[in-house]
Amino acid sequence: MCGIVGVVSQSPVNQLIYDSLLLLQHRGQDAAGIATANGNNFHMHKANGMVRDVFRTRNMRSLPGNVGIGQVRYPTAGSASSEEEAQPFYVNAPFGIILAHNGNLTNWTQLKDEMFRIDRRHINTASDTEVLLNVFAHELQLASSGLQLDAAALWKAVTGVHRRVKGSYAIVSLIAGYGLVAFRDPFGIRPLVLGKLETATGVEWMVASESVAIEGIGFEFVRDVEPGEAIFIDSEGNLHSHQCADKPTLNPCIFELVYLARPDSCLDGVPVYNARLRMGDYLAEKIKRVLPDVPIDVVMPIPDSSRPAAMQVAAKLGVEYREGFFKNRYVGRTFIMPGQAVRKKSVRQKLNAMGIEFKGKNVLIVDDSIVRGTTSHEIVQMARDAGANKVIFASAAPPVKFPNVYGIDMPTRGELVAHGRSDEEVARMIGADHLVYQDVEDLKNAIRDINPNLREFEASCFDGNYITGDVTTDYLDRIETARLAPQSQSDRDAASEAQEGGVTRSQLHLQLSVE
Repeated sequence: MCGIVGVVSQSPVNQLIYDSLLLLQHRGQDAAGIATANGNNFHMHKANGMVRDVFRTRNMRSLPGNVGIGQVRYPTAGSASSEEEAQPFYVNAPFGIILAHNGNLTNWTQLKDEMFRIDRRHINTASDTEVLLNVFAHELQLASSGLQLDAAALWKAVTGVHRRVKGSYAIVSLIAGYGLVAFRDPFGIRPLVLGKLETATGVEWMVASESVAIEGIGFEFVRDVEPGEAIFIDSEGNLHSHQCADKPTLNPCIFELVYLARPDSCLDGVPVYNARLRMGDYLAEKIKRVLPDVPIDVVMPIPDSSRPAAMQVAAKLGVEYREGFFKNRYVGRTFIMPGQAVRKKSVRQKLNAMGIEFKGKNVLIVDDSIVRGTTSHEIVQMARDAGANKVIFASAAPPVKFPNVYGIDMPTRGELVAHGRSDEEVARMIGADHLVYQDVEDLKNAIRDINPNLREFEASCFDGNYITGDVTTDYLDRIETARLAPQSQSDRDAASEAQEGGVTRSQLHLQLSVE
């Protein structure tokens, strides 16, 4: 899970991309990168850290051009400490291409082998983004003839990518001298949206992971990029689009709506905030059914993503809603912290319980989800230390029982507290008196209530259904073994199959000429 953005403007784009990445910072805090095109020259700067730390005035001045892309990086296990890879990636032929990627390729090791044996391309890193870039470059070389590139060749190249690549991917890419290309995998797993701004000098275009990045800088949200669709915006600002997949189906990642996306975004026709309110409605009905005789004095959210659901639970139960946990906003999101020990330590740094709201009360705590259980255990203990009489814990999402291989850091079953355990066993592990999970169908129905056109979802971490069709038990066993003991290079390669492409370097600044 990363955040990506691409802009074609009538004026320099470096500040626009910087501002957009700030709005997408919640999608990745490990690294940031911006690449711009000025004629036939690419300029790029990327480094470890948050956006405000990576880019200084001197860096922004070195990013001229009216076309550009950017990315914020989310660290998946095994990648956060690497200093060999960074996004965006660059390849010099054909034409010169720079690419950034949000997602995870499930067949990237096979593709890496094909790149060497068949396509005669060398992959220098353990990043699936570099593989994806080279697949796109190879298909573009096959599709184009002569020195010129047209839209038909682009569509053919993206069709070739869809044919060869498995997994999830939302792409923004620059082609030197031509413009910006963006496309989404045929299942539409990772989000991608399109926006525009009409100015006195012409139309400016933007693609991004979430609508908040578009609207937050003054652009107008136009629509979601369709699954399998490719968008090409040439250097003059003309937009071209084409469906490049044979049988595209929309299966958006439901965890985006549960946790990953900002509440003020709208993805695939679903306002995130409204979806979380509906999750609270369904969760309240479940609580009524399974805990009819359990007294609840107060409902409290774990800020911030569970707040809408908690408000609805309180309203439906007729119980007071209180904010008992207060957040230190200078600590990152615990779910995307790279190590378990770091997560555990950060919980109490991030949250503080106010004793007056807990003392002597039966408290219902609502969180958006429970993944590893580390955070939940610490929160329950904080409530007890603050004087709570009983602690009831409710999750707006179903039990996370299965690994996610499409770009979210849930790769091994042993790390998932709900895998192989009953609700009662999980309740004991996190220290709660009672535990209530959302039902899978209720979660899906909460989304369908808002957008009835959404019938299917990528919900593998809840239901174990891997929609790309290539994830087997052997595959999961292999990446789990490699993650737990990545000693050899082959193990590291296998472990990286569960990673999202594009790991960071501590400091890297490139100026690439492709004249």
